[in-house]
Amino acid sequence: LASNQRKLFEIDNHVGIAIAGLTADARVLTRFMRTECHNHKFVYETPMPVSRLVLAVADKCQVSTQRASKRPFGVGLLVAGYDATGAHLYQTCPSGNFFEYKAYAIGARSQSAKTYLERHFESFEDLSLKDLCRHAVLALQETVSSSKDTELTTKNTAVAFVGKGQGWKIIEDDDVEPYLTVLDTDEDEEDEATGAQDSSARVEMDES
Repeated sequence: LASNQRKLFEIDNHVGIAIAGLTADARVLTRFMRTECHNHKFVYETPMPVSRLVLAVADKCQVSTQRASKRPFGVGLLVAGYDATGAHLYQTCPSGNFFEYKAYAIGARSQSAKTYLERHFESFEDLSLKDLCRHAVLALQETVSSSKDTELTTKNTAVAFVGKGQGWKIIEDDDVEPYLTVLDTDEDEEDEATGAQDSSARVEMDES
């Protein structure tokens, strides 16, 4: 491939998805979800509730697991949206199961990101958008920290957010650079903390 595959897609102004798995299957589900949102808005003249959209796509995935003429969709989704009941984040599985979370990660090496999010998610409700994006990038950094050949760059990193008064927005390419600078800042702070600990240890040894 000439470039990295896109992993973030807008479904409607108030909801979008991140994918992990087969991009072709994700595009099929993306078209389905967009159609569901358009139909709901045409009939009810209001944006589709995120929970109802997730239930619809989960039902579609589940049907494919019990019919001999079809194969299961080979993709998992993170569905993020904001509706009349507030902000929501759902994970959907190829089996048709879905779960709601405060924070979550999917895809290869996602366990490191989930561990990071589990340590910090309790503080997320009080944070600004900038700080939330910072935690998202730091969680992504955890997934590549053990790899010598991979690092987060403007070519393979994108940030998306949605919320009250803020439609779904994707930040990518050169626009994502400011969000990556937090990685250098955190590394410098860790180096300073390590240096301070080493100095303290040397002082204690000298006194003894």
